[in-house]
Amino acid sequence: MTSPQIVWLRRDLRMADQPALHAAAKAGPVVPVYVLDDDRAGDHAYGGASRVWLHHALESFGKSLGKRRSKIVLRKGDAPQVLASLADEVGAACIHAMRHYEPWWKIAEDELRDALGDGCKLCLYDGNYLLPPGSVTTGSGDPYKIYTPFSKAVLDVMPPRDVLPEPDTIHSPESWPDSDDLGDWGLLPTKPDWAGGIAAFWEFGEAAAHERLDRWVDEVGDYHEGRNLPSQDITSRLSPYLHWGEISPAQIWHKLKDKRSKGWQTFAKELIWRDYAQNVIDQFPDYPRESYRDYDERVLWRNPNAGHLIAQDFERWQRGMTGYPIVDAGMRQLWQTGWMHNRVRMIAASFLVKHLLIDWRFGEQWFWDTLVDADYGNNGVNWQWISGTGVDSNMFVRIMAPLSQSEKFDAAGYIREYVPELSDVSEGCIHDPPDDMRGDYPVKMIGHKEARERALSAYKAAKG
Repeated sequence: MTSPQIVWLRRDLRMADQPALHAAAKAGPVVPVYVLDDDRAGDHAYGGASRVWLHHALESFGKSLGKRRSKIVLRKGDAPQVLASLADEVGAACIHAMRHYEPWWKIAEDELRDALGDGCKLCLYDGNYLLPPGSVTTGSGDPYKIYTPFSKAVLDVMPPRDVLPEPDTIHSPESWPDSDDLGDWGLLPTKPDWAGGIAAFWEFGEAAAHERLDRWVDEVGDYHEGRNLPSQDITSRLSPYLHWGEISPAQIWHKLKDKRSKGWQTFAKELIWRDYAQNVIDQFPDYPRESYRDYDERVLWRNPNAGHLIAQDFERWQRGMTGYPIVDAGMRQLWQTGWMHNRVRMIAASFLVKHLLIDWRFGEQWFWDTLVDADYGNNGVNWQWISGTGVDSNMFVRIMAPLSQSEKFDAAGYIREYVPELSDVSEGCIHDPPDDMRGDYPVKMIGHKEARERALSAYKAAKG
């Protein structure tokens, strides 16, 4: 029998169109391995909602492997050390892995390559994005920093590579190395179990991803207009499946590429935005931690760690108690389901950084902990876009008006679902209920006009 082949799994938990698994299955018996390495990512170790999804994703992928008489070996610890030791233990000829572009994984890949003995090599594959980050460049050969020309350049070379099928066979090694028990990792909350809403809202795994895509084929035509209407929610809800690699963007693109609707054209650009975010963190590894633009941030932002009143403002935003129904509906949906409608994400994020003037990094960290699709690149790029601090971002002086946004995009049904205190308020008043209709629902933390004037004044001072 040929030497075992290790497949190092991370956010690539699928059987089909998984180049690392495909190559390993052709080369010999396969040992799929997932290493839970919490220390390496520092403040971007998986948050609570991500850990819930990870548990279910590993469970689902393990069942898929079980149908092939294979399984996942689960280990905890420093990933390069664990993998190098495991390669010695099983006599592996190669460790196959999908490339990941978070800075800690790029470092880990280099460390693993150095740690392996002469008898084992590391083989890396692309396939989690439409194109490998850095492969689309400007006329001068530099990576793009601005989304629009990047998007046009990507569209010029679409469709992406062909989709790989599931491996025909996955041979098992003569003996299996020891594995942790998934339940012992404690990824699911217990005291209390706050994840019931996530489990009720989502189905997990590769099969669920493709079921969702099959439904989306019939809905994508309405996406251009419908994506902004939270009460109708004409969105794909594919983002967590893409993030965890339960489906690939190439699979989605090839499924939809023959559509001629404006909805598909708009959705295609959303897939390209995902690639754009990876290109940004490939160039600027600390982008989700450091503002790209040069402001006097001590003047611009209020820091919740600097005083209890600011901390209280931040907590009211987190809990969905700002007094702005559209903002609060979004924040409560996030807590309940691990996800928030995209239009509402923008409104809620803008409210934090411009109405409350709270540093965007606190919002980034909250979303990192509460989103099931929390992605290092997307999350950082989106927060810097809304805060006006990014390499390609909305201007700070463009301040979203939550009340008019709510009415414009017909959010009444969405508000009634997630802010039940207002369920009896009439259609004309629910976006901005008068005090005598609010009942137990809080008054606005700050008026929109006052918040706008304060934000513009702070921005002017921060610019010097």
